[in-house]
Amino acid sequence: MTIRADQVPVTYLRPSKGWIPLNLADLWAYRELVYFLTWRDIKVRYKQAALGIGWAILQPVLHMVIFTVIFAKLAGLKPDAGIPEALYPVFSFAALLPMQLFQGALQRASISLVQNSNLLTKVYFPRLIIPFSAAAAGLVDFFFAFLVLGGLMLYFQVAFTWKLLWLIPLVLLALLAALAVGLWLAALNVQYRDVQQMVPFLIQAWMYASPVAYSLDVIPASGPWRVIYALNPMAGVIQGFRWALFGLNPPDRILWISIGVVVVLLVSGLYYFRHMERTFADMV
Repeated sequence: MTIRADQVPVTYLRPSKGWIPLNLADLWAYRELVYFLTWRDIKVRYKQAALGIGWAILQPVLHMVIFTVIFAKLAGLKPDAGIPEALYPVFSFAALLPMQLFQGALQRASISLVQNSNLLTKVYFPRLIIPFSAAAAGLVDFFFAFLVLGGLMLYFQVAFTWKLLWLIPLVLLALLAALAVGLWLAALNVQYRDVQQMVPFLIQAWMYASPVAYSLDVIPASGPWRVIYALNPMAGVIQGFRWALFGLNPPDRILWISIGVVVVLLVSGLYYFRHMERTFADMV
């Protein structure tokens, strides 16, 4: 049977108008592509690297040593109240883990669209998959670094308790925080390439603005400073990590404010990303 050209159905792809649906279910429909892009990012990052995945362990360990020498020994900074000064290495490493997960995920997500320009211009798929898979690739690094944390807890005799289960939602919160900011930066980076020049400085400044090397106790509890500081979503994540490890200073309003900030940034970032998505292929 011969089919004439005018009998073949034609599908037209046109940009949406008005409020664009997020269509988050597409992430599940394209889950195999998410897995492929995530695994590809992991392999490319460590391809032809002499230490390979060892960098995921070496980087936080070196940061811990530097913080212990400079901030604890020389500057005299102390851990949270109730935590012995001898546990400062574990105290700082517990903050470095979620912070480096956030930093790596944010950096990769923010430049992911430009790096995958060849995909954007050749084939259709939900563009949200690209920054999502770029951010998720950092979980592999986190897993290996977390093994080091377990070793430090054994060495310094920090008890393993049921509170460690709270690390799972806290890791998810750190990853969502990185994705929320990364969606904004990824969409802006397509239009303004200055963004990728700004991201390294932003990431470095974000670490010093978070209670990684110092205790949250240095922020005055009275007045508006704690509330303002809690607008940094990583402040609540780090507070939760240290509580899960040491059992002291349980999460307070800082964590809840941080969660609220992540939700606002993520929802607004998703809508902004979807709004700009129609122009990606033309501008990338």
